[in-house]
Amino acid sequence: MRKRTKATIVVVICVLGLGSAVAIAGPIVYRDFIAAPAAETPTLTAEDSALEPAASDEALDAAALSGEWSVAQGSEAGYRVNEVLNGVDVTVTGRTSEVTGTLTVDGLTLSAAELTVDVASIATDSSSRDSYFRDDALRVSEHPTATFRLTEPVSADALPASGETVELELTGELTLAGVSQTVTFTVQARTDGTAAEIAGQIPVVFADYGVAAPKLGFVSVEDTGYVEFQIVARRA
Repeated sequence: MRKRTKATIVVVICVLGLGSAVAIAGPIVYRDFIAAPAAETPTLTAEDSALEPAASDEALDAAALSGEWSVAQGSEAGYRVNEVLNGVDVTVTGRTSEVTGTLTVDGLTLSAAELTVDVASIATDSSSRDSYFRDDALRVSEHPTATFRLTEPVSADALPASGETVELELTGELTLAGVSQTVTFTVQARTDGTAAEIAGQIPVVFADYGVAAPKLGFVSVEDTGYVEFQIVARRA
């Protein structure tokens, strides 16, 4: 009888230990092997560029850059957040190519910019997450788009070479879920005179826009995240 009791205790301990291991390892397995990898942070690299390779390093004409530019095919925008699943951080990114807008250039100065993103089309690897994002977090039935509007002109220090990447600090008005806030952030930009590319991310505190980060017991979302974009623009 004592041997049977000891054996039962050992089995119970093993089961409890296995359960604990699954509880700990489950989120890690989900993060490393099941969840879709997070999209890379938007940056301008030589790969997948919309610029003409042959135009690189050629001199640009400041006067020729002036005028209206329109957001073109190849643009995308979305968000980056960290979910905490049973204590394990899982980075989630949502993306959409439904981006429109215009930019106005006066020589070396970006004097105006307005970008609009179709929020309802932003998608991740989870339809249930996307439903919460659209219906509960950003209430797309009331506020179907997110927008950014430049409020302060910004100028490059010098005329860059064709295809040369420069950094600019932009200040403008970001509107999410119907709430507008002033934001300042850094972007990378480059152009060959015909096409232009701009990439960056805007840090956001969800509460500033009246958005409550979900907390579902076993999974929660951090209170901060990023709006991200990689824009291709062409001369109108």
